[in-house]
Amino acid sequence: MSLFLPGRVVVFDYGEVISRTPHGAWDALVQATGVPADELLPVYQELRHDLDRGDLSVLEYWRAIGTRTGRTWSVTEVHGFWAIDFTGWFAVEPETLAIVEELHDAGTRLALLSNAGFDFGDPYRRSPMGSLFETVVVSAEEHVLKPDASVYRTTCDRLGITPEQMVFVDNRAENAAGADAIGAVGHHYTSPAGLRAFLQDLAASAEGAPA
Repeated sequence: MSLFLPGRVVVFDYGEVISRTPHGAWDALVQATGVPADELLPVYQELRHDLDRGDLSVLEYWRAIGTRTGRTWSVTEVHGFWAIDFTGWFAVEPETLAIVEELHDAGTRLALLSNAGFDFGDPYRRSPMGSLFETVVVSAEEHVLKPDASVYRTTCDRLGITPEQMVFVDNRAENAAGADAIGAVGHHYTSPAGLRAFLQDLAASAEGAPA
């Protein structure tokens, strides 16, 4: 079945939907920083919200992690940590990205909405993957995080659509629910197979709708 959704725009989250969870990069960060995983990773995750909201630069983010874990790092050291972390997020789940490409090739409009820092904006837009999306919205650039309603509305405005025309896919249930709350269709992503089944159901409904 063709994954063509006329009159809809499918908006994808990136992290742990299109990308894989970067377990290897996290292990490498533990080794590079010398901070035990049970100490490093909770702070890494907690401060990520400030990074993704655009309240911290990458350097400030890692310096804040250092402060919280009792370490002092040079810019050179921080750049090394950033390189490990940043590149770890660009290993994609090929089955999911293939679905994105299939939607695109069928003529379905697509966009990306990601909670991410400033450093991800250009890679999202200029990567091969970026050629599939007509609009990319990055939380740091908007200074607001999902599931705040305003970031979904901003995405709709950029696309020139109403919320009812948006289908939003995210691995976090609260972010999918945030899209539902403004009148869009949210899908809580758990697997490529589940995503395909969800989209096929939507496509079948579109085919059966009266002209």
